Amino acid sequence: MESMKKILFLMMLVSLFACQKNKPTENKKARWIKNAFATLESNNFPRVKAIAWWNENFDNSFLKVNSSAESLNAYKTGVKSSTFITTATLNANKLIEPVSGIYHAAFPDFGGTEDVVTSDRILNFENLVNKKLVWAYFSNNWYNHIQFPATAVKTIHLAGKIPFIRMMPRTNFDEGGPDPNYTMQKIIDGIFDTALTQWAIDAAKTNIPLLVEFGTEVNGNWFPWNGQYNGAGETTGYGDLNLPDGPERFRDAYRHIIDICNNNGANNITWFFHADAYGVPNADWNKIENYYPGDDYIDWLGVSVYGPQESKDDYQDFVEIMSDIYPSLTNLSDKPIAILEFAVTEMN
Repeated sequence: MESMKKILFLMMLVSLFACQKNKPTENKKARWIKNAFATLESNNFPRVKAIAWWNENFDNSFLKVNSSAESLNAYKTGVKSSTFITTATLNANKLIEPVSGIYHAAFPDFGGTEDVVTSDRILNFENLVNKKLVWAYFSNNWYNHIQFPATAVKTIHLAGKIPFIRMMPRTNFDEGGPDPNYTMQKIIDGIFDTALTQWAIDAAKTNIPLLVEFGTEVNGNWFPWNGQYNGAGETTGYGDLNLPDGPERFRDAYRHIIDICNNNGANNITWFFHADAYGVPNADWNKIENYYPGDDYIDWLGVSVYGPQESKDDYQDFVEIMSDIYPSLTNLSDKPIAILEFAVTEMN
């Protein structure tokens, strides 16, 4: 009898092991998304008043919400909560933080150049996640000239969303170096004032609410407006001798653009300051407070919060990333915070 018990016990262990072996492992991207929405709903970061998914695949990244059935389901399940709202609150044509809840928005796959704006792409994303958008986010690439993106703005507005324009002072998409044309000093010196004035006039003519940022993820040296390419940590080439020249030049270039818009009647713009959760290079001069134009200029703070963007990258959960950057944002200003880009790739 005792031997029979041992046999039955061993059989039970074998069966249990087989069940565990055959049990499917949880999709890591789905888990990251699930945890992100749970964290936001828990109000751990109460100043966060908007989120925008970056729905694009580039290089070896699989950032789209439908990169797997599990990931799409996790997004749909998380975003269906009433916490994530789809109606904007405006005051004098400016977006203000909601009384309660968190705005839901996205970059709805406007192509690799980030400016292929169509109503179908907006609708496709909304249908995919079963949730409407407050804004649609796209790039206004300056390339060889500065021009207000009137067609894209009209398309987004007619789709019932607020146009969110990323002013991108870049001649091309090359990363990791200075731009051959659009330096922060040239902007400060007024070299582009004629074009920027016309940009402002055209923006004002729309008479619709616009969301605008200049210099996306400014603390990242993958973009040419980062301080590394505009004076870095030097303190003797520009402005205040107590401030690093690179960030100070960005700050003043952004102020210059906002002043031009305000002086030309573009009071329908809500201005965002956009940093990345992790600055590169990791240097004191590259801290976000050195770039900030100030509360008199900026309406919202923005941040990019990405998990692994390639499967080989180290895993970082959403709450870990936010815990690293949130204190810096709240110390910077009491303005509302928007997670302007968040996404994660598929991981094995």
